[in-house]
Amino acid sequence: MREPRPAQEGRRAREFTLFVAGAAGRLLHTAALLTGEPVSRPAPAAEELLTCALSRTYAAWDRLRGDDPYERARREMALRFAHTARRHRRPRGGLLDRLSPRERLVLVLRLYEGVPEEQTAAQLGLPAERVHALCLHAVAELRSHRPRPAPSRHPGGPQPPSAARRTGPPQEPPAAPEPGPPPDSAPKSPAP
Repeated sequence: MREPRPAQEGRRAREFTLFVAGAAGRLLHTAALLTGEPVSRPAPAAEELLTCALSRTYAAWDRLRGDDPYERARREMALRFAHTARRHRRPRGGLLDRLSPRERLVLVLRLYEGVPEEQTAAQLGLPAERVHALCLHAVAELRSHRPRPAPSRHPGGPQPPSAARRTGPPQEPPAAPEPGPPPDSAPKSPAP
């Protein structure tokens, strides 16, 4: 016997609300990485991308039948991003903003989300070799433009590279003086 429609809608809404409460933070972080926006401040393009993915996931909620809703939302977000990639070309100050949208998508799916290469390739409609090449190029691009580490503010912590250059290499302490009278305290001859 089927569940009455109002009860079914209520159950569906509760389940989806619980899913969003648990997964929205990570999905928003993924969306911000995809759009190239900084995670530390409001990211309107990432929020729009996430909202579209969640709305499509909610629409298909009853058809999931045991499938992982997080995977479905991530897939919807990746597809939406791939279709609107031209809007995400300009730099926005995020971690991955110097990468092309396709490189960002492959890098986020492969390294941040841990999606296997073959599954990423199938999802994006690309050969696995192309996904591998895009991922390698994106990693090389990020490594070639590494930001310098922030100087340590803790006493006794490592010195920043600029401070090491200013002070030079560590020097040995001066040698201990030889025993005997100090050089200026030589006995003076009596005055004639």
